[in-house]
Amino acid sequence: MSDVFGSGGIRERVLAGWAAAPVRFREDANAEEDLALGGYLDRVVVELAQNAADAAVRAGVPGRVQFSLRSGTLVVSNTGAPLTAEGVESLATLRASAKRDDAESAVGRFGVGFSAVLAVTDEPVILSRTGGVRFSRQDSAAAVADLQSAGLETEVRRRDGQVPVLRLPFEAEGEPPEGYDTAVILPLRDEAAAELVRRLLDEAGDALLLALPGLERIEIDVDGSVRVLADAESRWYVQRAAGVVDESDRERLLADRPTEERSRPYWSILWALPRTAAAGPSGGAEALSPSGELPGVVHAPTPTDEPLSLPALLLATFPLDPSRRHVATGPLTDHLVQEAATAYAELLRSRAEDGADVLSLVPTGLAAGALDRALREAILATLPSTPIVRAVEDGSLLPPREAVVVEGSDDAFNRVLAPIVPGLIGSPRHHRTALDALGIRRLELADIIDQLGSVAAAESPAWWREVYGALSEMVTDALLRESLGTLPVPLADGRLVRGVRGLLLPGDEVPADVLASFGEYGVRVVHPEAVHPSLERLGATPMSPRALLEDSAVRVAVEHSADADDPDVIADAVLSVVAADVSQAEGLWWLSDLVLRDADGELVPANALVIPGSDAAAVLDPEEVAPIDTAIVERHGLAAVEAIGVLSSLGTISAADVALDELPESLADLDGITDWAYDVAPDGSRFGATVGELTAVRDLDWVMDGSWPRVLELFGTSPELRRALVEPVRVVGPDDRPHGALSYAAWWIRDRVVLEDGEPLAGRADPAADPVLASFLDSAPEWTARLDPEVRTAVGLVRVVSDLDAAGVELLLDRLADPDREVEESAILRLWSQLGTHSAYPGETPDEVRVLDGSGLTRVVSAGEAVVADAPMWLQRSDLGGFVVASGAAADGLSDLLDVPMAEEVAAGKIDGEGTAADVPELVRELVPEAPDTWWEHEELLVDGVEVSWWVDEERRPHAATFDGLAKALAWAAGRWDQRHVIRAVLSEPDRSSELRLDATFD
Repeated sequence: MSDVFGSGGIRERVLAGWAAAPVRFREDANAEEDLALGGYLDRVVVELAQNAADAAVRAGVPGRVQFSLRSGTLVVSNTGAPLTAEGVESLATLRASAKRDDAESAVGRFGVGFSAVLAVTDEPVILSRTGGVRFSRQDSAAAVADLQSAGLETEVRRRDGQVPVLRLPFEAEGEPPEGYDTAVILPLRDEAAAELVRRLLDEAGDALLLALPGLERIEIDVDGSVRVLADAESRWYVQRAAGVVDESDRERLLADRPTEERSRPYWSILWALPRTAAAGPSGGAEALSPSGELPGVVHAPTPTDEPLSLPALLLATFPLDPSRRHVATGPLTDHLVQEAATAYAELLRSRAEDGADVLSLVPTGLAAGALDRALREAILATLPSTPIVRAVEDGSLLPPREAVVVEGSDDAFNRVLAPIVPGLIGSPRHHRTALDALGIRRLELADIIDQLGSVAAAESPAWWREVYGALSEMVTDALLRESLGTLPVPLADGRLVRGVRGLLLPGDEVPADVLASFGEYGVRVVHPEAVHPSLERLGATPMSPRALLEDSAVRVAVEHSADADDPDVIADAVLSVVAADVSQAEGLWWLSDLVLRDADGELVPANALVIPGSDAAAVLDPEEVAPIDTAIVERHGLAAVEAIGVLSSLGTISAADVALDELPESLADLDGITDWAYDVAPDGSRFGATVGELTAVRDLDWVMDGSWPRVLELFGTSPELRRALVEPVRVVGPDDRPHGALSYAAWWIRDRVVLEDGEPLAGRADPAADPVLASFLDSAPEWTARLDPEVRTAVGLVRVVSDLDAAGVELLLDRLADPDREVEESAILRLWSQLGTHSAYPGETPDEVRVLDGSGLTRVVSAGEAVVADAPMWLQRSDLGGFVVASGAAADGLSDLLDVPMAEEVAAGKIDGEGTAADVPELVRELVPEAPDTWWEHEELLVDGVEVSWWVDEERRPHAATFDGLAKALAWAAGRWDQRHVIRAVLSEPDRSSELRLDATFD
């Protein structure tokens, strides 16, 4: 093929220039290398497709391009204007595009795109219908060498033989494939170049077609596997914008751009959303690329390195920096950012008109870069005035600045609110960030609910039912339920009230005439036509006898029944409800304030009425109680009147979680309840002390003085009264430590019941008391023998020492110290052992105490003349005074109770002299294995200068001066005091050893 493009002339001019000025060679080589290894390193597919698109546009034909990669060679064939001499000159001249005259329609703008082929080949070839041209690194190097220029040789040597490739065109022979006008043939340099091309071909997708509108079809053939890209806009929603910079703005917008760019004042923008994918960086549209992901970069209009976080594809004619990788900053870019924002808003408006939810396309989160940030800010400044959100009421589109959302409201409730909240739109939680980004005004749900009562006051109950139905889903959310606290509700009596909690939902269990009885007191029953299950979840209570009785309005009616215009109507209404199921009144102590008629027709509170002929009528003061009108009992039944407090026996009242420093109202009328709380509280302080469950017997202060025998028999025959009396209460102190205490009934009877002799019942000897103890106490009346034993103990009768309270202990000690009483040694020993382990202590210790006198009787001495002997050896010490005798813990208790010292506290117990060590007889150790091996014999045993017959020192060594003393010393030292007689027998009668050993076999 002849040199139709003048390639030889171009080579001669270039070579002449290099020879004349080697620095030109260096400049061309560096510029080409910068492009091939820098901005255009991975652009070969995009740049060749761009050239094909420009050729199709120049020829005015549909653009088609084929990429064929086979056997290490990439062939790119395209339709369109063939290669021209100007084109060849442009290829061989850096930064001098032949498309200058096609500035408005051409994509290529810089004249350097073809240099991208150098990233993969050293021998590019272009064949066209009009001729062919090739470039060759090897041939270019040879041409340079033929010049024999010393300067060029030096430059080539410094560059390790590397020369520019695209500056010297050579003639090429061949034709493009059938059906195409031009073909670019790239023999790939190596396997790395082949891998790069494969990757770039794999990544090619619809974005390439959208960026190059001159192409209608791209065919990609990789080793026989063919993929076709066509009809891209069928898979995308596209929004285009284009224009020319106004003459008046060109100087300002283009002043910082290169000369040839200033001659191209045209701009264009394209936004595209994938039709088959949800908005997002990885939407899943198969046509985007084989990975199905949006490119995530700005196209200008081919890909740059500028990140784009918006869920769309952006192609715009942004000015680029010299690397062709980044958008150049400046006024032109700022202008195009605003145009892009306007186009993006128009795209969202168009999609919204088609019924799409575009809130997911609103920029939220963090920007990915400076240009991305500028785009997001411009878009967010434009969208508030663009109609893209849909009104709930009529479905029309509203600009965000005219829209409102109700915080927490769902779709169903929004439909109810729409007519009364202008501009209301839906507010799904997953769009909350987008709504905030658009600046959409938010209204609090609680405020809207609060306004419903005024804006919808005239609506029918059926309309309100629809409202509650719309709230069905919202009431399951605990946070939203709080916002619904003032929800209006129509009542059966015509009122519209705010707030659902405490309202009663009508039912069949309570007759209408009963409800009407409480009308003037404000019983709030929901209108039947407004009832919906949501109301119950919001706090309304289904109508039942219990629910009605618990209603605050019914309580007001009961507590003010004495002042009612017709108290009998209130009484009948309450008793009718209770009679249906008496268990419904359990725990509602205030029902006892209901006034009923007594036998004389007078109005009396139920808690001051008794059943005629009952135990209550027999034992309670008639000045305090009155018999109920029997007609009321006959009409409603005994169980009903008793359930509200009318007494047939003594009544009880219960409370749970009682704070002793703040007693509940239900217990306030109990006589002495505050004093009881002080007495049972730990350390006498009520603050912080609680009782979990408390059942108290009421009206004990109304019992007539002579009625206590019958009353206490009632406690024994009634399980409920018995429990309230005999079971201790569990008091938990501020330190969370529990302890048992007297029940209120037990405390009251012990503290306040006085018999005919003027003395309390409590503290008297129980009929079954220990005779020794009983001898020191006042006797209980004979009728107490008929009482339940636990009742007798609860009311304070004393059977054993442990039944004594502090006052009883004080009385016992006082009577023990009476010198006119004769008390046998056995009696005092029994009392001492019990008193020593008793926990009740009187407020003051006695001045005088009874002690042993050694004669089998006892005597009274000053407390200062007595000691407590907790070991038998101390009883030998007559020098210590009178002895109070006990062992172990009882001894310590007596010392504290009587304020009398222990014997070892007043005497050292030191043995005078050493004594003579002797072996303990073998038989003793056989019969009493705990006995020591050695004892110490004394002719005269002195302890603290006082003669004794035996002693055990601090090291538990036995000392003795007699056989009897030795037996006791060995037994005490062995801890087997019970074996002292056996030991004495062994010591004094050794000939009985066989008999004693035989007897021990049966011990």
